[in-house]
Amino acid sequence: MNCRHCQTPLRHVFLDLGFAPPSNAYLTEADLHRPELYYPLKLYVCDQCWLVQTADYTRADELFRADYAYFSSTSTTWLDHAARYTELIRARLDLGADSLVIEVAANDGYLLRNFVAAGIPCLGIEPTADTAAAAERQGIPVLREFFGAALGRQLTAQGRQADLIVGNNVYAHVPDINDFTAGLQAALKPGGTITLEFPHLLRLIAETQFDTVYHEHFSYLSLYTVQRLFAAQGLRVCDVEQLPTHGGSLRVYGVHRDDPRTETPAVHQVLHDESAAGLRGLPVYQGFQPRADRLKDDLLAYLIEQKRAGRRVAAYGAAAKGNTLLNYAGVKPDLLPFVCDAAPSKQGKYLPGSHLPILPPAVLTERPPDDLLILPWNIADEVRSQLSALGAQGTRFVTAVPTLRIR
Repeated sequence: MNCRHCQTPLRHVFLDLGFAPPSNAYLTEADLHRPELYYPLKLYVCDQCWLVQTADYTRADELFRADYAYFSSTSTTWLDHAARYTELIRARLDLGADSLVIEVAANDGYLLRNFVAAGIPCLGIEPTADTAAAAERQGIPVLREFFGAALGRQLTAQGRQADLIVGNNVYAHVPDINDFTAGLQAALKPGGTITLEFPHLLRLIAETQFDTVYHEHFSYLSLYTVQRLFAAQGLRVCDVEQLPTHGGSLRVYGVHRDDPRTETPAVHQVLHDESAAGLRGLPVYQGFQPRADRLKDDLLAYLIEQKRAGRRVAAYGAAAKGNTLLNYAGVKPDLLPFVCDAAPSKQGKYLPGSHLPILPPAVLTERPPDDLLILPWNIADEVRSQLSALGAQGTRFVTAVPTLRIR
């Protein structure tokens, strides 16, 4: 396999999690009686451009199907984040009724609804039918397509170049990241701005966030690599913000190469931090596997200990990161009988691989567990707040990443 960006042959394994089903391929009861597809879940690092990437076994259309079950609006924390971003970017770019905002991977309209409410024209691009339909019900026009260079050129030909292109947690999800970046360049109006948010590779490594690795994430990105990706398609990074979302993310601001805006000091600071952490050298990548294995072993030991002690443990959050963690640890319903999730689209289904049934959160009130394992640790504070009544009754809240913690 060659690097998805620079075509350098890939020789260095960063992380090998064995075989796993796609993390968002939730199962029906009927599916439990059929064979389940597993793919290798392995990451390589390119020693030229330092793009971390999955081994090339699956296609995007096999992962992001019409019944894709991730709806962004399920998380109130994420809705608040989107609302704050809208206010910030409207003021920063002076967006108004004559502007056009395009969001790539618009999901269920969690973000663009804020622009609709402000009277700013927008367009969502979302290939998965269920989430696109949810966005359309909020008055958001949606193109149900995968985004790339061809669609970017088509939008330009139609006179629909954007003042702002938004891509939140999509840049890591595209198999052809060069084609996607070329699409951004083509669809961006002269003087326009791109903002992309994605989990920061630096935080993944520093905090052993190996459970954020799954097939739907084709790339794991540093600012250094994003600069290279942009430059190859006639774009520049002019600013960057460090965000707490998803365990530590970057929001990069991109412009055309000839845009007069200069790089902010924040760009140079993040690049310095990445270099100081060793992200442009092999040792930091080669030392990651043993750290991931320790976290996996700690979780398994904890669950076995609770089972032997007769304590009831349940899980909360049927998130992709939880599926990676449970499948790598080999957890089955004998150790963790069920998981609760607030998304109706997931309730009544089963987690891929582990086959844990997904139940509504009301079950936790009916039969309070002794411990509740919060799988989406990045929103653990939100979950603990929502379920504070459980804590008052004695339930302990547990997270497994970046270390096993029991509260």
